[in-house]
Amino acid sequence: MDLVLLCVFLPLVTVAWGQYGDYYYGPYNYGDNDEWVNVYRQGFNFQCPQGQVVVAIRSVFSKKEGSDRLWNYACMPAAQSLGEPTECWWEEINRAGTEWYQTCSNNGLVAGFQSQYFPSVLDREWQFYCCRYSRRCPYSCWLTTEYPGHYGEDMDMMMYTYDYYIRGATTTFSAVDR
Repeated sequence: MDLVLLCVFLPLVTVAWGQYGDYYYGPYNYGDNDEWVNVYRQGFNFQCPQGQVVVAIRSVFSKKEGSDRLWNYACMPAAQSLGEPTECWWEEINRAGTEWYQTCSNNGLVAGFQSQYFPSVLDREWQFYCCRYSRRCPYSCWLTTEYPGHYGEDMDMMMYTYDYYIRGATTTFSAVDR
């Protein structure tokens, strides 16, 4: 009887262990909700530790705080299939008060952000910190449109599996909504 149970459950444990180790990141540790990387209307600089990439982004919006957002990020080591990071750099600045679309150049993955708030336009400028790895990142990329759906919505976006990475972002800007 014990041998039969072992034969039934051992393959299940092996499959579950393989899926956990290779594909699932697990819960993200943003820290306490009060531990944001910025305060409203202030600049910030966030970089993942060497060899890690951004895998989760949380943001809350406040109209009374200058139509600004608080930001928080979580990092995880890049998949071993990508190899080691070979170089990291800061991309061009995306100016405040404009719409923009940017991906990391040179097949890079997002490993950090730098941002400055401009009260004259009630908007932020952004700069991405990108890292390239020794093995090429897959190019089957698409732009998600669900985070956030409206400028005032809160956001909590997570990459749940390996081989899904943040490569860039886009924004909209409305002079009416700010």
